[in-house]
Amino acid sequence: MRADETRAKRGRHAPSEPSPAPDSSPAPDPSPAPDPNMGGRRTAAPPPTPKGSDRRRALLDAAERILIADGHTQLSMRAVAAAADVRLGHLQYYFPARADLIGAVLNRALERSLHRLAELTGSPEGAPLDGEPAQLVRGILAEQDEPELTRLFAEIWALAARDDAIADAVRAFYRDYTAQVAAFLRRHDPGLSDRVCQARAETFVMLVEGAALFRSGIASERSDDTDAELMRMAARLLAPEV
Repeated sequence: MRADETRAKRGRHAPSEPSPAPDSSPAPDPSPAPDPNMGGRRTAAPPPTPKGSDRRRALLDAAERILIADGHTQLSMRAVAAAADVRLGHLQYYFPARADLIGAVLNRALERSLHRLAELTGSPEGAPLDGEPAQLVRGILAEQDEPELTRLFAEIWALAARDDAIADAVRAFYRDYTAQVAAFLRRHDPGLSDRVCQARAETFVMLVEGAALFRSGIASERSDDTDAELMRMAARLLAPEV
């Protein structure tokens, strides 16, 4: 038999290349293809599907677990992807950068807080917060009794001190928080000027957020006398002028 026939027969029986193992992580929701009329940029994504919302929630849960359990130094995109058991590209589909992920964690925390405060004060969902100032202050300070929530924010503040993009996300969070407090003030004291209303809202947020470090035990020990004075001063900032 000629050498070339032998090689042909061997070629017919040569084992094929093994196919790659299937990817176990769920595929992200499909996004629109780049629009050539928009310079190659993607067009606006469609509203999230229920499945996409569930996947997004699982990614945020993974990021929160790392921040609370391991600290901000361990929060990387790869660590979050591993904790959520997905590919890095899957995480980056929903959150292209770490700052986007942190911003979403903060926004979800604000939404949860507003929901709880709305229930506490009897405010309609999505409407400006209502109720008595002291009642609202009690609700906000009660959230500081959750050690995991306080630890989460402490780690995010530490990240913001070293990362400008994350600092921008933190500032956006506090702008939204302050806007909610300002809306409460306008509802209870329509005669306040915009300038005074904004200043009082910012002072209130500074007071209660700074108090979180002390009341959590991170910066000091908590005391009933200090809590009572904090309640009085914070409620006074929200009360109508007489």
